[in-house]
Amino acid sequence: MFAIVETLGSFIMIVSVFAIIAAVISAFLNYRLKKRILDNGPVDENSLKLVPAISRMNTEMLKWGVILLFAGLGLIVLEFIPYNVEHSPLPYGVETVFIAIGFLVYFYMVKNKSHQD
Repeated sequence: MFAIVETLGSFIMIVSVFAIIAAVISAFLNYRLKKRILDNGPVDENSLKLVPAISRMNTEMLKWGVILLFAGLGLIVLEFIPYNVEHSPLPYGVETVFIAIGFLVYFYMVKNKSHQD
């Protein structure tokens, strides 16, 4: 049983690393695309339609970055809390609370950004 969990954990780590690398590359390429559009001079209506789609993608990446940050913090906190590994629902509760805090932080970040614009 433990070998299956260990293999699954390794698989999840590999997928996570590749997903993070893909997100960073995507963000960089979107930045370069925006910069090229603005550097080419006057912008017509067709190219202006691209900019909101790109900015929505950036807030989506912000959302998942904040959520994953708080999920990781929840896992770190669980290392320092003593609990019975086999019978305690405490890890699920702590991790859920941290993920919920991540969602709330993202919500307030987007809400404050929309009020500033």
